[in-house]
Amino acid sequence: MPSPDPNILIAGASRGLGLALAAEFLARGWHVIGTVRGADRTDLHDLADRHPDRVEIAPLDITDPAQIAALDTRLAGRTLDMLFVNAGATTHDPQVTMGHVTDDEFAQVMATNVLGPMRVIQALAHRVPAGGLIGAMSSGQGSIANNENGRGEIYRSSKAALNMALRSFAARDAAGGRAVVAMAPGWIRTDLGGASAPFTMEEAIPMVADTLHAARATPGMHYLDRFGATVPW
Repeated sequence: MPSPDPNILIAGASRGLGLALAAEFLARGWHVIGTVRGADRTDLHDLADRHPDRVEIAPLDITDPAQIAALDTRLAGRTLDMLFVNAGATTHDPQVTMGHVTDDEFAQVMATNVLGPMRVIQALAHRVPAGGLIGAMSSGQGSIANNENGRGEIYRSSKAALNMALRSFAARDAAGGRAVVAMAPGWIRTDLGGASAPFTMEEAIPMVADTLHAARATPGMHYLDRFGATVPW
């Protein structure tokens, strides 16, 4: 049965930022639907075991259109207050350039960071009513204006492409009355961010949740950091 609590679907909630975001919204009284890839047990399963009435788990590989369609079918008759896609992959060598990355590795990063998230958003957007929010985990590295060192070229390019795709979606959805957010959470200690990152998830994720919640009040496209400030495109 649909929950009377506000609900959020987080695609990619098995670990890292997605898991932390699921736990944060749960703590704020939300019903959480989190997706996991594969059949292995994850920390999200532990969270669901502790809160069986408020955390749901759904299978999803965002690069598999059949699984995206199956998720939409699973949600039949339900609406989402927020739809948020958390996806981030980079190359084996984060500093490899366009001239040296393999075709397969480049395609994998783009499929995970751009194509997959946008397919999820376009498949499930009809479940988010006016006043809701549709978003994806972008990065400050997706800012073209702020790219002054040229490092991380493949990852940067994928997040810039995600931002453009989100902006295109928002332009087509201008009459929908929904906020569309590309979230740049900052450099955070995760598997992707690494141990040298200056901020922990415990420090950053509550601010990310605050910003997403506040953004619902303003329909249209937003490229925001965790403080709610606009990031230069």
